[in-house]
Formats: sequence, structure tokens, C-alpha cells
Amino acid sequence: MKDTDHEIYWLDVYDSNTKVEKLDFVHQITGWRYKYDYPGRHFLKSKLPRLHKGVKIFNERKLSHIFEKELKRIAPDVVQSFALQPAAYPILDVMKKYPKIKWILSAWGNDLYYRQQTGIDDILNIKQTLPEIDFLFTDCKRDMLVARSLGFKGKELGVFPGGGGYDLEYYAQFRVPFKNRNIILIKGYESHLGRCNKILEAVCYLKKELQNYELIVFGGNKRVEEFIKQKQLDNWENFNFFGKIPNIEVLKYMGRSLIYIGNSISDGMPNTLLEAIVMGAFPIQSNPGDATREIINPEQNGFLIDDPEDSNRIARLIKRAIELPELRQQAIAYNDKFIRPTLNRNLVVNQVVNKYKFIQDNLEN
Repeated sequence: MKDTDHEIYWLDVYDSNTKVEKLDFVHQITGWRYKYDYPGRHFLKSKLPRLHKGVKIFNERKLSHIFEKELKRIAPDVVQSFALQPAAYPILDVMKKYPKIKWILSAWGNDLYYRQQTGIDDILNIKQTLPEIDFLFTDCKRDMLVARSLGFKGKELGVFPGGGGYDLEYYAQFRVPFKNRNIILIKGYESHLGRCNKILEAVCYLKKELQNYELIVFGGNKRVEEFIKQKQLDNWENFNFFGKIPNIEVLKYMGRSLIYIGNSISDGMPNTLLEAIVMGAFPIQSNPGDATREIINPEQNGFLIDDPEDSNRIARLIKRAIELPELRQQAIAYNDKFIRPTLNRNLVVNQVVNKYKFIQDNLEN
């Protein structure tokens, strides 16, 4: 939206209390959360959490109150919430008070699918919120269907990559020729949703087969680090572990990788999968709710992990991928021809700007 004539205001719902330089074209509303940002607040939070919780009740402003205050001041044509839980639920009652103001939701990742599958407490919030939404962006077709099943009755704006597309020309400089690639890159997230450790279990079964490859885990958290030590993977000469690293570094590793592997029990369209395709790595990716199948056709342009909990199955996919270089090369050629061009940032920008034009034309409907 940077080079359009729209006037944009951004209310940071988490309130990092800092201006984002990348969004210098936007009116940024920050510093709203605390009545008093007193010295020692972070110390109190870490050392005396109960006391901090009590102080927080009196010291923290409600998002809905701040939002309504800004809504009256700005009088916008449309409000857009990025993700349900942090940015839509809290302002639902306010939006109901101003029904003439159109409401857009951008849903991605686990915003809809995970909550629908598990039936956790806030499913009621979803069913109350979605009927109030006028326009919907998602990062996969699956979530459009999920939204409809949970009460969304508005207009679909389409499916777009969560990262907004990629500067293909710029990132091309980091793509190493196929014959020079030797890395198997693993997304290192283990949580109630992430299943990196199942990939690492699979790697343990394949020690001999993988001895000539460089194994890299990126974005690893504590659970992954503990598992690596437990399995003594850190003693393997060809194994490397990295915690959180800048996204540009991830893309550079992607550009040197033969294979990329990501695994979770719930997700939308993973940005790291799209990055692997942009950078020419062969993708092996979990497929919760069939979202990944919208991009990956098994045997044609990657592999799908049907059961993210089955490390034996994952091991067979890895073994098959390393044993079939021609299949990998054909997959990358397919992705370069048919998938990668659709992720071009300029293309995505033009498409999204057209969607906002559509919204503008439908404000009175």
C-alpha cells in the first residue's frame, strides 16, 4: 500500500512502543498500553510475576477502549484486523456499535484451522466475530472454506502469501547452482504445533545415508536444543544448530540447500515453504488440512508429510529425496516455471492494491 493514495493508520495491538521504520508511510499509534511505564517494570515481571499481574490490572489500558477512541478521532472508511485473536476479538463489541464502517480480516497460519480442529474455548469468539466481517484475505484456500463454515458471509478477497511476495530478482543472487548444493535445511520449531523433533528422529535413523550432507537446523528453540543434546546430534561433524536468525540469512541458506523440511500439526501456507520454492530447494512439508497441497503435488514438485508424528514416514521421504536427484531437479524446474513467478512481490502488490480498489468501490454496499 506504500505508493497508493490511501491514508493508513496502524494501531499496534501488542504495543511495542516503537515506531517501525519500514512503515514510515503509515500513521503509527503506539505507546498506548501503559498508564505509567514505571522504572523496573520488566524486573517486576520476571522476578515477582504475581505482583506484576496485580499492578497490570490497574496500569494497563484496554485495547477496545483505545481502539474506539482512535476510531472516533480518525473516522475511517474501513478497519482491517490482522489475525483474529489479537486484533479482531478484542474490538468486536466496538465494531458492532459502528456497523456502517466496513471490516476486513486477514487470516493466516493457525488463525482458523487449528481452533476449528481442536474446538478450544475461543471457537465461540470465532463464530461471533466472522459474521461481522465484510471482507476476508487468507493465505490458503482451505481457510476460506473454514471461515464460511464458521459463519463468514462477506466477500472473499483472495489468497495471498503472508509475507507479501518476494523480490525474485534480488534473491536470485543467493541461489547456488543445483550441482553445488549440499545442505539439508530443517525448520527448528518444536511446540504444541511445531514438530521439528520428529524430523530429527528421522535424521537419527539415517545417519549413514546423510553423512555426506550438511545438516542445518534454523530457528531452533529450547525443546529442539534439548532433543539434539539428548540424541547427541551435536556430536555429528556435519550437524549445525542455529536459534533465531534474520530472515535474509534463512533465505541465503535456502539458496544453498538441496532439501528443505518443515513439519507441524497445524499451519496455513508456511512462509518458509514459499521461501524454499523461491530459492530453489526441494520441499518436504507437512500438510495439515490439505493447505500445503494447494502448492505441492507429491512426486511432481516436492513431498508432503501426511502424518507429522510419524518419524519413520519422514525418514522414508528424506531417503527417497536424496536417492532421486533427477526427481529433485525436475521438481525445482516445475516450481521455477509455475509456482515461483506467482510469488513475485510486484505481482502480489498489484493484485492486493486492486483488491483495495474493489473494497473502495463496495463501501456503500
